[in-house]
Amino acid sequence: MPASPSTSAQAARRRLGEQLREMRQAAGLSGVVFAREAGWRDSSLVSRIERGQRTITADHVRLWCRICGASEQRTEELLAEQSAAVRMWRTNAQLKRAGLRQLQTEDRDRYQQARSMRFYATKGIPGLLQTEAYATWALRSIRHEFGMEHDDVAEAVAARMERNRVLRGPGRFAIILEQEALWHRTCPTTTHREQLLYLLDAMRLPSVSLGIIPWARERNVNGFGVWPDETFLISNDEQVTVELVSGYLTITTPEEIRAYIRAWERMAALAVHGDQAVAIIRAALAALDEYES
Repeated sequence: MPASPSTSAQAARRRLGEQLREMRQAAGLSGVVFAREAGWRDSSLVSRIERGQRTITADHVRLWCRICGASEQRTEELLAEQSAAVRMWRTNAQLKRAGLRQLQTEDRDRYQQARSMRFYATKGIPGLLQTEAYATWALRSIRHEFGMEHDDVAEAVAARMERNRVLRGPGRFAIILEQEALWHRTCPTTTHREQLLYLLDAMRLPSVSLGIIPWARERNVNGFGVWPDETFLISNDEQVTVELVSGYLTITTPEEIRAYIRAWERMAALAVHGDQAVAIIRAALAALDEYES
């Protein structure tokens, strides 16, 4: 189920635009009259905004509400929806400007307040289960990939380690890894070994459930094949964050959240836990020893 900014972020923008159009029509204003009230020479701008064909800013929402005589409560509702639509899709260019440390700290409250989080990862170990050394290599790679001039890797790693203290709190964290996530050696062997050993320790925490989908597992649930998905995180069944090559997608619409919950359940049905998961991690550790010998 590949996520796409065009089917999620743009859909949110279209939904907001539809509400602006309904508001204008309820006020008895044509697009031409509205444009005149707004001081716009080009009345086609009205339809482009209402169709979600261009970015809808907070100023656009305030303008619609003022001209159409919307209540203060309705204005605040639409502004909140506009803000959510903007946050839904963040490109790598936006992430580059924000910096690595800010990326770690802005989600801190969400982690601290989480009752439950469900992770599915295909490429590497999720940040919540990373050691300091592994996180350093991961964030260095992101800095290089995004072409970030400012080096705040050390601050970002410290912020991630601070955030990861939630594992000792009351929340519940369920993680499903594709087996290859254990084998992708993107850091020195000693760092990779330390990371795998830490997974064995983390599995003992009451808050953590770690499952691994074995390579050899028949990927069949209810008679249908289950393909790997993109890496994603479900927070409290209220928000989904999806990691894509070109950026990060944040989903808050119930229908799409339910689709990711179903995807999670398909993956969870394939995963092994407990001693079987430990055996897979130990096999990855043994392969490290064999590689060094």
